[in-house]
This record gives sequence, structure tokens and C-alpha cells, in this order.
Amino acid sequence: MSGFFSKEHITANANFNRWLVPPAALAVHLSIGMAYGFSVFWKPLGNALVDDAGKPLAACAAGATTFGEKLSGTATALFATDCNWTQFDLGWMYTLFFVLLGCSAAVWGGWLERAGPRKAGLVSTLCWCGGLLISAYGVYTHQLWMMWLGSGVIGGIGLGLGYISPVSTLIKWFPDRRGMATGMAIMGFGGGAMIGSPLAAKMMTYFSTPTSVGVWQTFVALAVIYAVFMLCGSLGYRVPPLGWKPANWTPPATQQNAMIASRHVHLKNAHKTPQFWLLWIVLCMNVSAAIGIIGAAAPMLQETFGGALIGQAGIGFDEIKKDAVLTAAAASVGAGFVGLISIFNIFGRFAWATSSDKLGRKRTYYIFFILGVLMYCTATYVAGFKSLALFVGSFCVIASMYGGGFATIPAYLADMFGTQFVGAIHGRLLTAWSTAGILGPVVVNYMHDTRLEAGVPFDQIYGPIFLALAGLLVVGFIANWLIKPVAEKYYMTDAELELEHQLAHEKSLAANGGKATSLAMTLKPANHPVLTAFVWALVLIPISYGVWSTLQKAWVLFH
Repeated sequence: MSGFFSKEHITANANFNRWLVPPAALAVHLSIGMAYGFSVFWKPLGNALVDDAGKPLAACAAGATTFGEKLSGTATALFATDCNWTQFDLGWMYTLFFVLLGCSAAVWGGWLERAGPRKAGLVSTLCWCGGLLISAYGVYTHQLWMMWLGSGVIGGIGLGLGYISPVSTLIKWFPDRRGMATGMAIMGFGGGAMIGSPLAAKMMTYFSTPTSVGVWQTFVALAVIYAVFMLCGSLGYRVPPLGWKPANWTPPATQQNAMIASRHVHLKNAHKTPQFWLLWIVLCMNVSAAIGIIGAAAPMLQETFGGALIGQAGIGFDEIKKDAVLTAAAASVGAGFVGLISIFNIFGRFAWATSSDKLGRKRTYYIFFILGVLMYCTATYVAGFKSLALFVGSFCVIASMYGGGFATIPAYLADMFGTQFVGAIHGRLLTAWSTAGILGPVVVNYMHDTRLEAGVPFDQIYGPIFLALAGLLVVGFIANWLIKPVAEKYYMTDAELELEHQLAHEKSLAANGGKATSLAMTLKPANHPVLTAFVWALVLIPISYGVWSTLQKAWVLFH
């Protein structure tokens, strides 16, 4: 069994069809991407416990107003079985998801490079799906700490390993299209919630009873579904033999583009270079400038446009929230806006990363930062005269560049540090995402609440917030401008590189007469076009379902 999951066993022969690898990566990323969609469970879980009359019990932090009181209520909720959970209690799972994602990717990235993507994919499957089962038992017994441990901590570790498992592999299979390759996989992480959220909502409706909201049953069902998809994806991973390159492709001359390295930087030296920390700032600023505002997209649109969203331009949001019918109508439009942003976030990952193969990574990030500043300034201006189309358009572009930044950074790292340790280096760089997941929302939420408390009208709250986020993009622009090729002293020697190949059990074409010895990879059907079409259909059908479900929600913006 150990040999079956080893890197030697999954080394492909020279004729392997590389287009079979991206669907495997998508299967894993579409599964773990459901982390983005966990908010679909908050409302049902907040009403999980009911009294004899069927009325939901009070929350553990009922009446809490200050941050300290909410924390105290959460501490009580961790073990209490006689009160309901608040969104504040459950929302900590989001924090655990993305903090653990960055930390686990940083800690175990080096192991992944040597163990191979199949073994890492298996561990990711066990952590993510096992975490869902633990959470299901936590919901069944009403133990919040089990949800935090199951999905938040153990599942978060699975997120980190699953997120970076295909990165190095895809970059090595597509040296001619690095951006496109990573864009395809990372697009899946953004699309996971687009598929999982409506599916989970349907499951909860199906499983719900007068005494159960159907969440624990949904967790179990999702764990089974994701286990199948992730196992198939993990088993589908293959690594190219040393010396392999696409037919009729010649590596670009480094003399023509000094920003693309022809040698490799060791993992232990990557963080010693200024380029690593400049790229850390680039990713952190790009994510921070968007993640907070995307997280508040629905209320932002409702507060800024008020009655204009529902054909009553004369009233503001403060009047809408007093009327249940108007509130529901505005919320429906807000949900459509969130759906539209989700689509641009997902397909921006593929489109921007693919275009970076032609534009270059540095130039692509210049576009992100310059265009991002322009979009935030545009949003500030058009909000004043209530131009919904321009406002929505601005944030769709921002969402596309948010996703594009995630998908382009692995290729940028491969350009700067070579491909030998790119997965592990990418794992360490993801700590920038963990930081941004705190920084961005704190900036947005703090400025929003302080301006609201100061009596600023709802439709004027967000202008200074947009400008502050534009300032973060300026910082990212400067960091990107300072990036230069890595100094010669940081590259590995040929002897050091050969040692790493041996430690990673990597096979070369020349060592076996141009063929890898793995029996699994000598089977001819692996290259059959019908097989390729079948595996792509397995991932494209769920993606199509997610897009259709999301467009139905977004249609309200144009209705």
C-alpha cells in the first residue's frame, strides 16, 4: 500500500497524456473549496435546539453586545448543550479554516514535495472528510468544540495539503503554460462553494424533520461524496519523469527574460531572499484589499443603494430595514450580487492566470494593482449618483483580480525560484493569505462600525473604506515593482539538485531508456481520448451545475 502511494509508482511514461492531471486537481479543489460555503449552515445551526413548542432556544450569548461579552458567550457555547450557537460562535470556523490552511501548507510543504501529490492528496482526503464526520457528530451531540476541532482544525489541515498538492505537479507538466495550469486547479477552490452551497441547502431540506434541521446528516452525505471525488482525484495524480518536456516545446532563453529562472532555489533558502518577502507582500495586499469587501458584499450593496435596488429610489436602507417585505426584497438582490461576484472570482482565476503566460507575472500584477485602484475610485464616485451597473461592474472586476492573484502566484514563484520546491515555497507563502484573512475584514468592519456609530448615513459609509483598500493596493504595487531576479548565490548547484532528485525518488527518462518503470503508467488506455473526455466531464458537470445555480440568483440584478 505504501508503494502504491509512493512517488515512484506515479511517475508517468514519456507518452502520458498530461491533460488527465488537471481534472484530478479540480476534483480535489472543488471538494475542499466548500470551506467558502460553510455560511450556508450558520442559520440552521443557530436554530438547531427548540423547545416543546418548536420555538428555537435562546443563544448562549443572548444579549451580548460588546466583543468581550461575545467571547464569554462563545466560551460557554463550546460545551453547552442547552443553548443555541450564534453566527459569532460559528464564524470562528472560517478563521480556523484559513489560518490552518496557511500554517499546514507552510509546515508540510517540504514533505509533500518528497512524498508526492498522491500521498498528500490521500492525507488531505482523510483530514477534510474525517473532519466533516467529526463535525457531524458535534452537531448531533450539540458540541461546538467538536465542530471547531473537526472541520476547523483537522479540516483546515486538509485544506492546506489539498490546496498545494497539485501545484508543483501541474507546473512541471505544463512548463509552457504555467499560469493556465495552476489557474485551472485553483479555479476549482473558488468554485467549490458555488457547487456545495446549493447542494447542501437541498440536502438540509431533504433531511430536516420537526426535531432536526438536517445539518449533521448533510455533513455525513458531503463527507461521503467528497471522499469519492478526492480519492479519484488523488489517484489520478501523476508526476512527469525528469527530463520530460512537451513535444515541440523549447524552454525560453533566460537571456531574453531574466525574470524566469532556469535553475532552482532550495526551500531552506527561499525565505532568505528579498523576492520571497516581496511576493508575500504582493499576495497579502492583493487579498487584503478584496477579501473584506467581498465578505460584506450583500450588506454593502443594500446600504449603499437602499431603495434604488428595489425600484424605490426615494428611501434609504434605514427605512428598508424597518419593513420585512422590503428587507427580503433587498436581501434577494444582495444575494444575486454575491453570486455574480462568485462567478467572476472563479473564472478570473483561470482567465488572469492564463493571460499571465503571455503578459508575464510581474506585468499581470501591475494590472491588478493599477486597475484595482481605478475600480475602487470608480466605486467611490458612482456610489454618489447611484449608478448600480458601474458599481456592480467595478466589484466584478475586483473579484476577478482577487481570484486571479491566487491563481497567478504559483507561476510567479516558479518563475523566480524554479520548479523543484515550488509547491513547498507556495505553501509557506500562503501565510500571507492567513494574514490577509484577518487584516482585510478588520479594516473593513472596523471602519464600517466606527462610521456607523458616528452617525454617517448608510449610503456614505463605504467611500473612505474603498480608498483605504486602494491604499493597500498601492503598497502591493510598490512591492511588485521592487521584485528583481533572484541572486546567483541562492541557486542550488548541480550536485545539490541531483541529491534532491534522489531524496524525492524522482526518475529520469534516460535512466529507463526513455520510459518510467511504473506498471500503472504503461497501460495504453490512460492515453485514450474517451478517458480524457470522461474525466473532464466528471468535473465540468458539477461546475456547470454550480454556475447555473449561481446565475439564477444573480439574475435578480438584471430583472
